[in-house]
Amino acid sequence: MAKRLVPIKPVYGLGAVSAALILLLTLGTLAAVVTRAEGVSALRPADWAALRFTLWQAFLSASLSVLLAVPVARALARRQFFGRSALVTLLGAPFILPVIVAVLGLLAVFGRSGILSTMLGWVGLPPVHIYGLHGVVLAHVFFNIPLATRLILQGWLAIPAERFRLAASLGFDNADIQRVLEWPMLRAVVPGIFMVIFLLCMTSFAVVLALGGGPKATTLELAIYQAFRFDFDLGKAALLAVIQFGLCAVVAVIAWRVATPAGMGAGLDRTVERWDTSNPVLRAQDFTVLVFATLFLLTPLVVIFLKGAGAVWTLPDVVWWSAFRSVLVALGSAALAISLALSLALLAVKLGQKRTAGFVEGFGYLTIAASPLVVGTGLFIMIFPFARPSDLALPVTAIVNAAMSLPFALRALSPALRDIENDFGRLADSLGLSGWSRMRLLILPRMRRPLGFAAGLAAALSMGDLGVIALFADPESATLPLQMFRLMTAYRMGDAAGAALVLLALSLCLFWVFDRGGRVDADT
Repeated sequence: MAKRLVPIKPVYGLGAVSAALILLLTLGTLAAVVTRAEGVSALRPADWAALRFTLWQAFLSASLSVLLAVPVARALARRQFFGRSALVTLLGAPFILPVIVAVLGLLAVFGRSGILSTMLGWVGLPPVHIYGLHGVVLAHVFFNIPLATRLILQGWLAIPAERFRLAASLGFDNADIQRVLEWPMLRAVVPGIFMVIFLLCMTSFAVVLALGGGPKATTLELAIYQAFRFDFDLGKAALLAVIQFGLCAVVAVIAWRVATPAGMGAGLDRTVERWDTSNPVLRAQDFTVLVFATLFLLTPLVVIFLKGAGAVWTLPDVVWWSAFRSVLVALGSAALAISLALSLALLAVKLGQKRTAGFVEGFGYLTIAASPLVVGTGLFIMIFPFARPSDLALPVTAIVNAAMSLPFALRALSPALRDIENDFGRLADSLGLSGWSRMRLLILPRMRRPLGFAAGLAAALSMGDLGVIALFADPESATLPLQMFRLMTAYRMGDAAGAALVLLALSLCLFWVFDRGGRVDADT
């Protein structure tokens, strides 16, 4: 029997327009960059050093993030305690945390005049120097330990409970379980997680901009920015952007190829019980790991709150206007990201065939291989002959931020839409529901929860972005992250802390409003 196709005819046009826009923002901007790129011979020793530093810091950051996340995930997998669910939720917070806010928090804890340096001074030791390679790696580990922990924890929880029951019946001790059950799972999931984090660290911009510490700690992203803002050398910036895109594409392909299933087999979905964790040494080990991980993640945020609470009420007007612009950009970015993701997901369901649907959804994931600065470079080159790029700073920032959050929105919406069509599609066909009526009566009411989550995530990510806006903005069009960075470079750390608290509150508020709105509507 032929596979049923969903009768939503306008989807063809909307999906085609969305796919065309994604192609323009990825391959189109790459083509614009290529036309301006100089030959490889134009690379100077500083550019090669930036390439080496990019790869080295990404390798160190990904390695440490994964190595440190393994014991945290193991402790969460084999312990049940009060507040465990809250701690797991906390591990997702850094993903929507504005990067520049976390950087300021890390400076307050690990900087030259931070808490750690002050404590070292009490015992006569020199202060900590956070700028440079170790500062960049520290910030990347802060952001990526939670991500790695969540992903590895999923691998642990995917081991069927029956495997642990069998291990207990065979008298396996902790070492046996690690060798027979845990190590095969880690060997299957860790390489893919490592490559994903490696890709994220390669395309990091705000962290290196704030903590790089000079020519010896410059990445390709920062070199592109410097070629624009300081030298206005479009040819050099284009060449570096081509190299960056190529590296990201290679890493993205490797990450996709090495993401293999663990092959643990199916179970009966019983709750996992562990008989190997009663050892007091293991209990103390897990407790220590979780305490240190929680302190590492919470301390910078607590310090930001304490330092910024008093400064919020004395912030200059320019900060509040920057916050207003950031909210507008975030709302526009969220609306565009949802529109693109929903139209692509609908088109994939409409086409029906697995390979064709996967090809359509693949358009939405093209932005994984393109960093915001690479896309921004291409857009700058395309806009520059016809208009002042600074005049379009805010709409361009919203568009690029939407494209960068599209993979996450698509991942949230596509499975939900397929389930709706599988469960209710035939009934809707028999009732003659199609087009907007089908969307209004069938799809949207049952997709409020994923739509709310995707919109909140897109808005929060856009709210904290310090990428494209740094290329395009002038002082009159700065968003709050850029304004906050300017306060930091002017050593107005009190105002910077107040701006950071405002930025953090707005980011979390936008996420909560959209996510909560979707869940409330879905539950009524």
